[in-house]
Amino acid sequence: TPKPSSAASDVYKRQVPASEEKIPRVDIDVDWLKKYNGYYIGDTNNKYIFLTFDEGYENGYTAKILDILKANNVKAAFFVTVPYIKSNKELVKRMADEGNLVCNHSNTHPSMATITNEEKFKWELTSTEEAYKEATGYDMSKFFRPPMGRYSELSLNYTNKLGYKTIFWSLAYKDWLKDNQPNPEQAKKLILKRTHPGGIYLLHAVSKTNTDILDSLIKEWKSRGYEFKTLNDLP
Repeated sequence: TPKPSSAASDVYKRQVPASEEKIPRVDIDVDWLKKYNGYYIGDTNNKYIFLTFDEGYENGYTAKILDILKANNVKAAFFVTVPYIKSNKELVKRMADEGNLVCNHSNTHPSMATITNEEKFKWELTSTEEAYKEATGYDMSKFFRPPMGRYSELSLNYTNKLGYKTIFWSLAYKDWLKDNQPNPEQAKKLILKRTHPGGIYLLHAVSKTNTDILDSLIKEWKSRGYEFKTLNDLP
């Protein structure tokens, strides 16, 4: 059996956004996803939304995001790093206490495609599990989001061997620059335009814009007949 390739790819650079409820095209090898338990989208036959947040560092908005999710009875997935866990133990525990999934975003936020040594790769995930368990007493949900969307067939293989599903996304936008935030009205319009069935939506929790529009977004999605699912509901 040939060894999986370590050639790197980047989902951010290779994604064609959807519009008007059409399914986006992501230039990723779907056969790899099937082979190694990876996802960028869920069941496209149903108006499901899988809402996810990446947490590299805390910018003061996560508590408000959690308030909004709880008020709307929506569960999301939060992908956390070790520095985030150690600096925000109460927030991280609250995520889980309120029924959200807390998932793995690596220890040090590297490009996982650059790590070809299996033990080093394993440490990035298992040390994050351990930090989460120590901080909260809970076991981490077995979903992994590769930092920066960078991956290789080898990284997908390593992730799968550790019992994780790799989670990419079918909707994202440039929301992560805390000092250059998008206009809230334009951002909401863009996200709604790109809304589509079965979508795994990536939002960054450092974003003031995302926090400002989240409640109205959720209500609008619901009014359009969308139902919120967790990553545990992926097919």
